[in-house]
Amino acid sequence: MTKQFYVKPKVYTGADSLSLLEQYQNQRVGIVTDSFMASSGMTDLVQQRLATCSVKIFSQVKPDPSVDILVEGAGYFQSFRPEIIIALGGGSSLDAAKGILVTLQDLIPDQKILLIAIPTTSGSGSEVTSYAVISEPQAGRKYPLVSDELVPDIAILDPSLVLSVPRSVSIDTGMDVITHAIEAYVSTNANDFSDALAEKALSLVHRYLPVIYRDGKDIYAREKVHNASCMAGMAFNSAGLGLVHGLAHALGGVLHIPHGKINAMLLPLIIEFNAAGQDKALLDRYAKCAQIFGLTTYSGPYAVKQLVNEIMRMNQTMGIPHSLKALGSDLQLLAQNREKIIQAALDDGCTQTNPRKVTAAEVDRLIGKIAG
Repeated sequence: MTKQFYVKPKVYTGADSLSLLEQYQNQRVGIVTDSFMASSGMTDLVQQRLATCSVKIFSQVKPDPSVDILVEGAGYFQSFRPEIIIALGGGSSLDAAKGILVTLQDLIPDQKILLIAIPTTSGSGSEVTSYAVISEPQAGRKYPLVSDELVPDIAILDPSLVLSVPRSVSIDTGMDVITHAIEAYVSTNANDFSDALAEKALSLVHRYLPVIYRDGKDIYAREKVHNASCMAGMAFNSAGLGLVHGLAHALGGVLHIPHGKINAMLLPLIIEFNAAGQDKALLDRYAKCAQIFGLTTYSGPYAVKQLVNEIMRMNQTMGIPHSLKALGSDLQLLAQNREKIIQAALDDGCTQTNPRKVTAAEVDRLIGKIAG
Protein backbone atom coordinates (compact mmCIF):
# COMPACT_ATOMS: atom_id res chain seq x y z
CA MET A 1 0.00 0.00 0.00
CA THR A 2 1.35 3.42 -0.97
CA LYS A 3 1.86 5.76 1.98
CA GLN A 4 2.83 9.41 2.10
CA PHE A 5 5.08 11.71 4.07
CA TYR A 6 5.91 15.29 3.17
CA VAL A 7 7.85 17.99 4.97
CA LYS A 8 5.96 21.20 5.60
CA PRO A 9 6.10 23.68 7.23
CA LYS A 10 9.53 25.12 7.88
CA VAL A 11 10.07 24.72 11.63
CA TYR A 12 12.15 27.11 13.74
CA THR A 13 12.87 26.16 17.33
CA GLY A 14 14.99 27.20 20.30
CA ALA A 15 15.59 30.30 22.37
CA ASP A 16 14.49 33.55 20.74
CA SER A 17 13.22 31.85 17.60
CA LEU A 18 10.48 34.50 17.69
CA SER A 19 13.10 36.88 16.25
CA LEU A 20 12.45 35.22 12.88
CA LEU A 21 9.48 37.60 12.55
CA GLU A 22 11.85 40.56 12.20
CA GLN A 23 12.49 39.61 8.58
CA TYR A 24 8.97 40.72 7.63
CA GLN A 25 8.99 44.41 6.73
CA ASN A 26 6.18 46.77 5.71
CA GLN A 27 3.55 44.05 5.36
CA ARG A 28 -0.05 43.69 6.49
CA VAL A 29 -0.19 41.14 9.31
CA GLY A 30 -3.29 39.69 10.95
CA ILE A 31 -2.91 37.97 14.32
CA VAL A 32 -5.50 35.37 15.36
CA THR A 33 -5.55 34.64 19.09
CA ASP A 34 -7.72 34.63 22.22
CA SER A 35 -8.50 37.34 24.76
CA PHE A 36 -5.98 36.00 27.30
CA MET A 37 -3.11 36.23 24.82
CA ALA A 38 -4.16 39.79 23.97
CA SER A 39 -4.48 40.92 27.59
CA SER A 40 -1.41 39.09 28.94
CA GLY A 41 1.03 40.93 26.70
CA MET A 42 1.82 37.95 24.49
CA THR A 43 0.56 39.74 21.39
CA ASP A 44 2.80 42.68 22.32
CA LEU A 45 5.84 40.38 22.15
CA VAL A 46 4.87 39.45 18.62
CA GLN A 47 4.12 43.02 17.55
CA GLN A 48 7.51 44.18 18.80
CA ARG A 49 9.07 41.92 16.18
CA LEU A 50 6.90 43.45 13.46
CA ALA A 51 7.91 47.08 13.99
CA THR A 52 7.43 48.22 10.38
CA CYS A 53 4.31 46.15 9.67
CA SER A 54 0.65 47.14 9.83
CA VAL A 55 -0.91 44.78 12.39
CA LYS A 56 -4.55 43.94 13.08
CA ILE A 57 -5.54 41.56 15.90
CA PHE A 58 -8.58 39.26 16.06
CA SER A 59 -8.74 38.05 19.68
CA GLN A 60 -12.22 36.50 19.82
CA VAL A 61 -11.17 32.84 19.69
CA LYS A 62 -12.78 30.66 22.35
CA PRO A 63 -12.01 27.05 23.31
CA ASP A 64 -13.39 24.62 20.73
CA PRO A 65 -13.76 27.26 17.97
CA SER A 66 -16.99 27.17 16.01
CA VAL A 67 -17.83 27.83 12.37
CA ASP A 68 -19.24 31.21 13.48
CA ILE A 69 -15.78 32.25 14.72
CA LEU A 70 -14.27 31.38 11.35
CA VAL A 71 -16.81 33.52 9.53
CA GLU A 72 -16.44 36.39 12.01
CA GLY A 73 -12.65 36.32 11.80
CA ALA A 74 -12.60 36.21 8.00
CA GLY A 75 -15.01 39.14 7.87
CA TYR A 76 -12.84 41.08 10.31
CA PHE A 77 -9.80 40.76 8.04
CA GLN A 78 -11.49 40.95 4.63
CA SER A 79 -11.00 44.67 3.93
CA PHE A 80 -7.55 44.62 5.61
CA ARG A 81 -6.35 42.05 3.06
CA PRO A 82 -3.53 40.58 5.20
CA GLU A 83 -0.42 39.26 3.51
CA ILE A 84 0.42 37.22 6.62
CA ILE A 85 -1.79 35.51 9.20
CA ILE A 86 -0.11 34.66 12.51
CA ALA A 87 -1.81 31.98 14.61
CA LEU A 88 -0.83 32.66 18.22
CA GLY A 89 -1.94 30.53 21.15
CA GLY A 90 -2.99 27.00 21.97
CA GLY A 91 -4.66 24.46 19.73
CA SER A 92 -7.95 26.35 19.57
CA SER A 93 -6.30 29.53 18.30
CA LEU A 94 -4.20 27.63 15.78
CA ASP A 95 -7.20 25.68 14.49
CA ALA A 96 -9.30 28.85 14.31
CA ALA A 97 -6.58 30.68 12.37
CA LYS A 98 -6.41 27.85 9.85
CA GLY A 99 -10.16 27.96 9.33
CA ILE A 100 -10.19 31.76 9.14
CA LEU A 101 -7.43 31.74 6.52
CA VAL A 102 -9.23 29.21 4.31
CA THR A 103 -12.49 31.16 4.66
CA LEU A 104 -10.66 34.41 3.91
CA GLN A 105 -9.07 32.95 0.79
CA ASP A 106 -12.58 32.28 -0.53
CA LEU A 107 -13.48 35.95 0.07
CA ILE A 108 -10.29 37.39 -1.47
CA PRO A 109 -8.96 34.64 -3.78
CA ASP A 110 -6.49 37.00 -5.45
CA GLN A 111 -4.62 37.64 -2.17
CA LYS A 112 -1.72 35.32 -1.34
CA ILE A 113 -1.56 34.81 2.43
CA LEU A 114 1.33 33.28 4.39
CA LEU A 115 0.32 31.34 7.52
CA ILE A 116 2.72 31.41 10.49
CA ALA A 117 1.84 29.26 13.51
CA ILE A 118 3.26 30.15 16.93
CA PRO A 119 2.01 27.66 19.56
CA THR A 120 1.98 28.78 23.20
CA THR A 121 1.08 25.34 24.55
CA SER A 122 2.84 22.03 23.93
CA GLY A 123 0.18 19.59 22.87
CA SER A 124 -1.96 19.97 19.77
CA GLY A 125 0.79 19.84 17.16
CA SER A 126 -1.55 21.94 15.03
CA GLU A 127 1.36 24.09 13.88
CA VAL A 128 2.49 21.30 11.53
CA THR A 129 -0.70 19.44 10.64
CA SER A 130 -3.44 19.49 8.03
CA TYR A 131 -6.01 19.09 10.81
CA ALA A 132 -8.30 21.65 12.46
CA VAL A 133 -10.96 20.66 14.99
CA ILE A 134 -14.05 22.85 14.62
CA SER A 135 -17.13 22.69 16.85
CA GLU A 136 -20.83 22.93 16.19
CA PRO A 137 -22.14 23.85 19.67
CA GLN A 138 -25.82 23.55 18.79
CA ALA A 139 -25.32 19.94 17.74
CA GLY A 140 -22.79 19.17 20.49
CA ARG A 141 -20.27 17.94 17.91
CA LYS A 142 -16.59 18.40 17.11
CA TYR A 143 -15.43 17.86 13.55
CA PRO A 144 -11.79 17.25 12.57
CA LEU A 145 -11.29 19.03 9.24
CA VAL A 146 -8.47 17.64 7.11
CA SER A 147 -6.96 19.46 4.14
CA ASP A 148 -3.48 20.23 2.86
CA GLU A 149 -4.60 23.87 2.71
CA LEU A 150 -4.64 23.89 6.52
CA VAL A 151 -0.91 23.19 6.89
CA PRO A 152 0.93 26.35 8.02
CA ASP A 153 3.85 27.63 5.97
CA ILE A 154 6.06 28.34 9.00
CA ALA A 155 6.03 27.11 12.61
CA ILE A 156 7.91 28.95 15.35
CA LEU A 157 8.56 26.95 18.53
CA ASP A 158 9.90 29.44 21.05
CA PRO A 159 10.01 27.75 24.49
CA SER A 160 9.86 31.10 26.31
CA LEU A 161 6.23 31.42 25.18
CA VAL A 162 5.15 28.33 27.15
CA LEU A 163 6.88 29.15 30.44
CA SER A 164 3.77 30.79 31.91
CA VAL A 165 1.34 28.01 30.94
CA PRO A 166 -0.46 26.77 34.10
CA ARG A 167 0.64 23.37 35.35
CA SER A 168 -2.78 21.77 34.77
CA VAL A 169 -2.81 22.88 31.13
CA SER A 170 0.80 21.75 30.66
CA ILE A 171 -0.10 18.29 31.93
CA ASP A 172 -3.25 17.95 29.82
CA THR A 173 -1.43 19.05 26.67
CA GLY A 174 1.62 16.92 27.49
CA MET A 175 -0.53 13.82 27.79
CA ASP A 176 -2.07 14.81 24.46
CA VAL A 177 1.43 14.55 22.97
CA ILE A 178 1.77 11.01 24.33
CA THR A 179 -1.63 10.13 22.87
CA HIS A 180 -0.73 11.58 19.47
CA ALA A 181 2.55 9.66 19.36
CA ILE A 182 1.13 6.30 20.46
CA GLU A 183 -1.92 6.50 18.19
CA ALA A 184 0.25 7.48 15.20
CA TYR A 185 2.63 4.62 16.02
CA VAL A 186 -0.10 1.97 15.95
CA SER A 187 -2.21 3.56 13.20
CA THR A 188 -3.02 1.48 10.13
CA ASN A 189 -1.24 4.20 8.11
CA ALA A 190 1.98 4.21 10.17
CA ASN A 191 5.17 4.35 8.12
CA ASP A 192 8.92 4.54 8.68
CA PHE A 193 8.93 8.34 8.77
CA SER A 194 6.01 8.72 11.18
CA ASP A 195 7.46 5.95 13.35
CA ALA A 196 10.76 7.79 13.77
CA LEU A 197 9.00 11.00 14.83
CA ALA A 198 6.59 9.19 17.15
CA GLU A 199 9.39 7.28 18.88
CA LYS A 200 11.44 10.43 19.52
CA ALA A 201 8.37 12.35 20.70
CA LEU A 202 7.51 9.57 23.18
CA SER A 203 11.05 9.48 24.52
CA LEU A 204 11.19 13.24 25.07
CA VAL A 205 7.76 13.76 26.59
CA HIS A 206 7.98 10.78 28.95
CA ARG A 207 11.29 12.10 30.26
CA TYR A 208 10.55 15.81 30.46
CA LEU A 209 6.81 16.16 31.20
CA PRO A 210 7.36 15.07 34.84
CA VAL A 211 10.10 17.72 35.08
CA ILE A 212 7.60 20.39 33.97
CA TYR A 213 5.08 19.05 36.52
CA ARG A 214 7.68 19.66 39.23
CA ASP A 215 9.06 22.92 37.83
CA GLY A 216 7.17 24.75 35.10
CA LYS A 217 10.00 27.29 34.74
CA ASP A 218 12.53 24.71 33.55
CA ILE A 219 13.20 26.18 30.08
CA TYR A 220 15.16 23.14 28.88
CA ALA A 221 12.31 20.76 29.73
CA ARG A 222 9.83 23.17 28.15
CA GLU A 223 11.82 23.21 24.93
CA LYS A 224 12.01 19.41 24.80
CA VAL A 225 8.26 18.91 25.31
CA HIS A 226 7.49 21.72 22.86
CA ASN A 227 9.63 19.95 20.24
CA ALA A 228 8.03 16.60 21.11
CA SER A 229 4.59 18.09 20.53
CA CYS A 230 5.66 19.23 17.07
CA MET A 231 7.19 15.84 16.21
CA ALA A 232 4.07 13.99 17.35
CA GLY A 233 2.01 16.37 15.19
CA MET A 234 4.18 15.51 12.17
CA ALA A 235 3.77 11.82 12.96
CA PHE A 236 -0.01 11.82 13.13
CA ASN A 237 -0.31 14.22 10.20
CA SER A 238 1.26 11.46 8.12
CA ALA A 239 -0.10 8.35 9.84
CA GLY A 240 -3.43 9.43 11.28
CA LEU A 241 -4.76 8.79 14.77
CA GLY A 242 -7.24 6.34 16.27
CA LEU A 243 -10.21 5.60 18.49
CA VAL A 244 -8.89 7.62 21.45
CA HIS A 245 -9.32 10.78 19.41
CA GLY A 246 -12.51 9.61 17.74
CA LEU A 247 -14.19 9.02 21.11
CA ALA A 248 -12.55 12.08 22.71
CA HIS A 249 -14.01 14.35 20.03
CA ALA A 250 -17.45 12.81 20.55
CA LEU A 251 -17.37 13.03 24.36
CA GLY A 252 -15.71 16.44 24.40
CA GLY A 253 -18.28 17.91 22.06
CA VAL A 254 -21.08 17.08 24.50
CA LEU A 255 -19.36 17.34 27.90
CA HIS A 256 -16.86 20.13 27.07
CA ILE A 257 -13.83 18.41 28.60
CA PRO A 258 -10.35 19.74 27.76
CA HIS A 259 -9.12 17.71 24.81
CA GLY A 260 -5.82 16.58 26.30
CA LYS A 261 -7.47 15.51 29.55
CA ILE A 262 -10.11 13.29 27.95
CA ASN A 263 -7.44 11.79 25.66
CA ALA A 264 -5.31 10.91 28.69
CA MET A 265 -8.31 9.35 30.43
CA LEU A 266 -9.26 7.25 27.40
CA LEU A 267 -5.78 6.17 26.33
CA PRO A 268 -5.31 3.22 28.76
CA LEU A 269 -8.80 1.89 27.98
CA ILE A 270 -8.32 2.05 24.22
CA ILE A 271 -4.87 0.42 24.39
CA GLU A 272 -6.44 -2.46 26.32
CA PHE A 273 -9.30 -2.68 23.82
CA ASN A 274 -6.98 -2.69 20.81
CA ALA A 275 -4.58 -5.20 22.38
CA ALA A 276 -7.44 -7.59 23.20
CA GLY A 277 -7.63 -8.33 19.49
CA GLN A 278 -4.37 -10.31 19.95
CA ASP A 279 -2.78 -8.99 16.77
CA LYS A 280 0.91 -9.82 17.22
CA ALA A 281 2.22 -6.93 15.12
CA LEU A 282 0.10 -4.50 17.15
CA LEU A 283 1.23 -6.01 20.46
CA ASP A 284 4.83 -5.61 19.30
CA ARG A 285 4.22 -1.92 18.57
CA TYR A 286 2.74 -1.29 22.00
CA ALA A 287 5.68 -3.22 23.49
CA LYS A 288 8.06 -0.89 21.66
CA CYS A 289 6.29 2.08 23.28
CA ALA A 290 6.79 0.46 26.68
CA GLN A 291 10.47 -0.10 25.86
CA ILE A 292 10.89 3.56 24.85
CA PHE A 293 9.48 4.46 28.27
CA GLY A 294 12.15 2.20 29.81
CA LEU A 295 9.55 -0.10 31.35
CA THR A 296 10.49 -3.52 30.01
CA THR A 297 12.51 -5.49 27.49
CA TYR A 298 9.67 -7.98 27.05
CA SER A 299 7.06 -8.14 24.29
CA GLY A 300 3.47 -9.36 24.12
CA PRO A 301 0.62 -8.85 26.61
CA TYR A 302 2.96 -8.30 29.57
CA ALA A 303 4.58 -5.29 27.88
CA VAL A 304 1.17 -3.89 26.96
CA LYS A 305 0.08 -4.16 30.58
CA GLN A 306 3.23 -2.33 31.67
CA LEU A 307 2.44 0.46 29.19
CA VAL A 308 -1.14 0.77 30.40
CA ASN A 309 -0.04 0.83 34.02
CA GLU A 310 2.54 3.54 33.33
CA ILE A 311 0.01 5.81 31.61
CA MET A 312 -2.42 5.29 34.49
CA ARG A 313 0.38 6.05 36.96
CA MET A 314 1.27 9.26 35.14
CA ASN A 315 -2.38 10.33 35.08
CA GLN A 316 -2.80 9.65 38.78
CA THR A 317 0.48 11.35 39.75
CA MET A 318 -0.35 14.47 37.74
CA GLY A 319 -3.97 14.77 38.82
CA ILE A 320 -5.90 13.49 35.80
CA PRO A 321 -9.03 11.59 36.95
CA HIS A 322 -9.64 8.02 35.83
CA SER A 323 -13.36 8.46 35.09
CA LEU A 324 -15.96 11.03 34.05
CA LYS A 325 -17.61 10.59 37.44
CA ALA A 326 -14.36 11.46 39.23
CA LEU A 327 -13.92 14.42 36.88
CA GLY A 328 -17.34 15.73 37.89
CA SER A 329 -18.87 15.50 34.42
CA ASP A 330 -22.64 15.58 33.95
CA LEU A 331 -23.45 11.87 33.69
CA GLN A 332 -27.12 12.62 33.04
CA LEU A 333 -26.12 14.67 30.01
CA LEU A 334 -23.93 11.75 28.94
CA ALA A 335 -26.88 9.35 29.21
CA GLN A 336 -29.14 11.66 27.23
CA ASN A 337 -26.62 11.89 24.39
CA ARG A 338 -25.15 8.39 24.52
CA GLU A 339 -26.41 7.20 21.14
CA LYS A 340 -25.28 10.43 19.48
CA ILE A 341 -21.83 10.10 21.06
CA ILE A 342 -21.50 6.50 19.90
CA GLN A 343 -22.37 7.43 16.32
CA ALA A 344 -20.09 10.47 16.35
CA ALA A 345 -17.17 8.31 17.51
CA LEU A 346 -17.81 5.76 14.75
CA ASP A 347 -18.10 8.49 12.11
CA ASP A 348 -15.01 10.39 13.22
CA GLY A 349 -12.19 10.39 10.68
CA CYS A 350 -9.63 9.53 13.37
CA THR A 351 -11.41 6.27 14.15
CA GLN A 352 -10.88 5.06 10.59
CA THR A 353 -7.14 4.44 11.15
CA ASN A 354 -7.53 2.71 14.52
CA PRO A 355 -5.67 -0.63 14.45
CA ARG A 356 -8.73 -2.60 15.58
CA LYS A 357 -12.15 -2.16 14.02
CA VAL A 358 -14.81 -1.14 16.53
CA THR A 359 -18.57 -1.66 16.68
CA ALA A 360 -21.29 0.48 18.23
CA ALA A 361 -21.69 -2.04 21.06
CA GLU A 362 -17.96 -1.88 21.82
CA VAL A 363 -17.96 1.93 21.86
CA ASP A 364 -20.94 1.76 24.22
CA ARG A 365 -18.99 -0.50 26.58
CA LEU A 366 -15.98 1.81 26.48
CA ILE A 367 -18.23 4.76 27.37
CA GLY A 368 -19.54 2.74 30.31
CA LYS A 369 -15.99 2.11 31.51
CA ILE A 370 -14.87 5.73 31.26
CA ALA A 371 -18.07 6.95 32.92
CA GLY A 372 -17.08 5.22 36.15
